Amino acid sequence: MKRFLYALLIPAPLAAQVPQQPAERTITVEATGTVERTPEQAKLLLSVESEAATAAEAGRANANQMDRLVAALRQLGLSGEKVRTIGYNLSPIYGPVEPRGQESPRITGYRAMNTVQVQIDSIARVGPIIDAALQAGANRVAGLNFELRDPESARLDALRDAMTSARREAEALAEAAGQTLGPTLTIQTSGGGRFPPPMPMYRGVAMDMAQATTPIEPGTLTVSASVTVTYRIVP
Repeated sequence: MKRFLYALLIPAPLAAQVPQQPAERTITVEATGTVERTPEQAKLLLSVESEAATAAEAGRANANQMDRLVAALRQLGLSGEKVRTIGYNLSPIYGPVEPRGQESPRITGYRAMNTVQVQIDSIARVGPIIDAALQAGANRVAGLNFELRDPESARLDALRDAMTSARREAEALAEAAGQTLGPTLTIQTSGGGRFPPPMPMYRGVAMDMAQATTPIEPGTLTVSASVTVTYRIVP
């Protein structure tokens, strides 16, 4: 007995047509938050600059003067890494170029400069430390930066302020467009601080101890942070 197998061919159905979802409606805003903080500490740059006829003499004079400065700073309780060298330079001093008969300027002496950074943990101590440093031999204040002990805390407060501003702006825009502000979809941050520039360099001079302490008015530091936020909006 023969058996026959029959195959039933059924045409495959056409691919189902999936209706496209409407594009998600969003709104993106940028906002910046700022907070003001009173600085609690400072970094002070002090330099000793010495000149002499030879490089060796300039170097020795500078070393002796810097030793006196560092000793004075240590006596003020600035120990360990609170005083550290950040730069040293020894270079020739050139005289004026003669109009005729001389191809290159003549070396008339040498200048040595040693710079230390001083970490000061209290703004109230900045003025007295500058006075003592000048008395001990520093003849240049190369810079003064005011700082916060916890700048990250200030940055986070600025971010919170930025997010509050971003949502307020997005709600106003959505309302004006007849929409309702939905959930937050994405957040991007930028920035991290805006501080005043350091005090400019100036040449120190010998001071009379009877004079008043050098006045220091740090003001406030402005810390800022920016956000870019995308929200969903619904009818």
